[in-house]
Amino acid sequence: MKPYAVGVDVGGTTVKIGIFRTTGDLLQKWEIPTDKSEKGRNILPDIAKSVRDMLSAKKIGLEDIQGIGIGVPGAILNRSVVNRAVNIGWDLVPVKEQMEKLFDSKVNVLVGNDANVAALGEMWQGGGRGFQDIVMVTLGTGVGGGIILHEQILDGTFGAAGEIGHMTVNPQETRICGCGKRGHLEQYASATGIAYTARTVVAQTKEDTLLKGKSRITAKDVFDAAKKNDAVALKIVDYTAEILGRALAAVATVVDPQAFVIGGGVSKAGPILTDTVQKYYKKYAFHASEDTKFVLATLGNDAGFFGAVRMVL
Repeated sequence: MKPYAVGVDVGGTTVKIGIFRTTGDLLQKWEIPTDKSEKGRNILPDIAKSVRDMLSAKKIGLEDIQGIGIGVPGAILNRSVVNRAVNIGWDLVPVKEQMEKLFDSKVNVLVGNDANVAALGEMWQGGGRGFQDIVMVTLGTGVGGGIILHEQILDGTFGAAGEIGHMTVNPQETRICGCGKRGHLEQYASATGIAYTARTVVAQTKEDTLLKGKSRITAKDVFDAAKKNDAVALKIVDYTAEILGRALAAVATVVDPQAFVIGGGVSKAGPILTDTVQKYYKKYAFHASEDTKFVLATLGNDAGFFGAVRMVL
């Protein structure tokens, strides 16, 4: 094996990049802006230039690179082609082919969905370390997911495996999810969904609550109030946790992981979230899967490029 590898995590605002020794040690990390102009046509050339410049500064030649792994927010076909990544303006983009050309065909490139590679990163060197089979759940603006079985990403036929945020949990919902359909998990368990629930509950309740009078209630406000034993906030947390726990129980009937790794901004709430979710998970899970572990992600925003590197090692 060659001595170095590169991981890239393409986000809607920045691209995060890391150079690793193939032993797993991170040598250097940095980020560059994501240029979404002209349907994102400059993103790959910008990444290639930045990586080349850093390798040159570190006196590392392309002949010493085992490969470059790239995580992208979209469905991926055959670890090579992005089938729409709307957040960065891409439609059908042959990322592997284009990136390998930008490196004069001297480096192998593999592409994965960003949530999937983040899950791989957490299994490798994060909260999921020590497990071979995990489901990572990212609770942020939306709800993302990644499934790792036998230390390998489960991509699915159309690159859509692990999209647990788009499980239908309420067929009667009238609001429209960002994907265009209704009643999906991310409408309830994301930071956006929790804030919506909170605003709705606070507008209707006659109970005193720390959440009243706020011009814009956030998910963090809800958890902060719940930690102070605010009754209304605790009800919102309980409502959210039951929906998420029930959804993960359904996931477990299909995947049966060793652990759920909970990440994303909402996970910063800590045990008040994970303990409550686990309580409802146990209530709804098939008996054989009741003891699945719940752990918090630890790599934060670095998980994507950690997993992207793991993909090529």
